[in-house]
Amino acid sequence: MTLVLNAREDFAAQSLAGLVSANPGRVRAAPGGVVRATRRAPGKVAVVVGGGSGHYPAFAGVVGTGLADGAVCGDVFASPSTRQVMDICAAVDQGAGVWLGFGNYAGDVLNFSGAAARLRAQGIAVELLPITDDVASAPAGEEHRRRGVAGFLVVFKTAGAAAEEGYDLAGVAAVAARANARTRSFGVAFEGCTLPGADEPLFTVPHQSVAWGLGIHGEPGISEGPRPTADELAAQLVEKILADTPSDVGSRVTVLVNGLGAVKYEELFLLWNAVRHLLEQAGLEIVAPEVGELVTSLDMAGCSLTVTWLDDELERLWLAPADSVAFRRTTPEPLDPTPVPESAHTGAVAPAATEAGRQAGSCVLTALTALDGLLTRMEDELGRLDAVAGDGDHGRGMARGAAACLAAAQAATDAGADAPTVLRQGAEAWADRGGGTSGALWGAGLLAVADRLPADAVVTGADIVAGVVHARDEVMTIGAAQVGDKTLVDALEPFATTLQSRFEADADLVSAWTAAVDAAEQAAAATADIAARMGRSRVLAEKSLGTPDPGAVSLAACMRTLLPVLSPAHA
Repeated sequence: MTLVLNAREDFAAQSLAGLVSANPGRVRAAPGGVVRATRRAPGKVAVVVGGGSGHYPAFAGVVGTGLADGAVCGDVFASPSTRQVMDICAAVDQGAGVWLGFGNYAGDVLNFSGAAARLRAQGIAVELLPITDDVASAPAGEEHRRRGVAGFLVVFKTAGAAAEEGYDLAGVAAVAARANARTRSFGVAFEGCTLPGADEPLFTVPHQSVAWGLGIHGEPGISEGPRPTADELAAQLVEKILADTPSDVGSRVTVLVNGLGAVKYEELFLLWNAVRHLLEQAGLEIVAPEVGELVTSLDMAGCSLTVTWLDDELERLWLAPADSVAFRRTTPEPLDPTPVPESAHTGAVAPAATEAGRQAGSCVLTALTALDGLLTRMEDELGRLDAVAGDGDHGRGMARGAAACLAAAQAATDAGADAPTVLRQGAEAWADRGGGTSGALWGAGLLAVADRLPADAVVTGADIVAGVVHARDEVMTIGAAQVGDKTLVDALEPFATTLQSRFEADADLVSAWTAAVDAAEQAAAATADIAARMGRSRVLAEKSLGTPDPGAVSLAACMRTLLPVLSPAHA
């Protein structure tokens, strides 16, 4: 639902007033909507766009140099009135005529057409174009019945650039119509949108499903089905668009991957990359794509794909400079020809010289395999613990780090590496892929252990103990945490101290490790009585009381799961 509002009936007007006051150098309020604040060339054709509110950056967000001269803004999901259209046209007309662009929706067609007729009667030349890019809303051959989706942006940009270049009204209308005829869009929704002040969404989509071809106001689509992966979604979108390729077009296209409100940028970039591969495989050459929220539908969880087939003129106009609140196109800077350097960590390893060294490397791999399995099983539990006072990512980070560690260690083992080399490769991968504080600390800790393991030789109990003690020291130095701060150090320090003292007493690694695990688990459990003093949890320190620290819990669990690995070799 809309979370920030006063009265629902004032939402659109107050939102528009805020847009204007936040962008005084680009737009001004006018009866019926907004107009461009910057100067225009005398005799320039006026480009006016519009429709209902709730679709930002359409329509007020594209008013500016090289785009629209004015936007007519109706109430939420409601067409602006004929009077609003006339007022905005009167505010921006410079005697060269007005081009009107809007979505092919009944209310918009009625009011924009009515305004055009009345303006013509007053002696103002007007051309109008309903945008018809949505292939889901009518079959080929009935394009005049299609709705508008994100194709608005391409058509508006084309018309605005042409008017800025000095095209006359007929020229603007012709090139905009050609852009519209060469534009195809297809949208999907995962969840409905909610009107401001409403308690329920305007429409619903079954749980874990997708509505294919749904319109931006919830107009019926063509089907529903299980929610696809990003790659599956990209394949379906591209298939629907390419199946409706216009006739007599070339291979150069521009592409829009558009978020409809609740599908955010990281998701859209992921989708774009999959779409890009498919379009390139189809032989298309992509020019200046746009990925982001271009035409939205309040908080709808959905997205759309738009493809416009360009010719030389359309490409020039698409690339022309523009400066509006929401869309800006500048002259590109020269590209840097210097290649980006490769990662400093190449992953290359030298094989061990002896069989003993190779066997020691295999033993490390066995230990890391056990950690990977444990952390995969514990991912959800650790996430729940972390969510009490943190950000809930500890389980995911640990599982991701362990998986990367295992993959790198496996590659090193396959190359015949010794124990320290296998562990270093795994540690680097854990630090790189685990992310966050835990990734950095586990990577540093494992590297510290590797520093104490002998090269090309059998690893002894004394080597392992020395590695653990060194890891504790490194982790405490790097992380700057002490016992009592409610971090993994609360389990690591007693584990290392107990392991060292017990091993020095009887040189039995298994019994020393067992005692150290008991100490770590007791210490981890005791962190439930501590208020966090480090990390993100410190902000909600009191909330963390009663819940053990997830870093301490995961460390103790990892040490416990390594005990069977140690037992056969050191019993």
